[in-house]
Amino acid sequence: MIDITVLELKSITEDLKNAILLDIKDVKKANHESLINRNSVKLTLMETLIKVKQELNEQLASEYKDGKDISIYKEGIDELETQLRELHALNGKLASIVLPVKEMYKEIIDEISQKNGGTLVEVMA
Repeated sequence: MIDITVLELKSITEDLKNAILLDIKDVKKANHESLINRNSVKLTLMETLIKVKQELNEQLASEYKDGKDISIYKEGIDELETQLRELHALNGKLASIVLPVKEMYKEIIDEISQKNGGTLVEVMA
């Protein structure tokens, strides 16, 4: 059962990594629609990842409590940890691309607002 849960976690992690790679491509192309459409899929994957990770922890704790040797799962869990580290690094790469763009837009909006007396849109009567 633990092996199946580890495989499920690896699959979810791989799906998230692929989604982030697509996000990076779409950010570079300014393909905002694809980014927005993919957000709900990524959110579902992250929620599932958290749930399944908790299940894995419970399964491991149960096996350990029953006196079973859980070191037999070490290789699979180490591979999962490597994938999670790769996911974290990819997420950081995406953030390093998105955050400067966000800051640029903020500066443009602030500048326009300042020129219009504190509002983004100037209404002429």
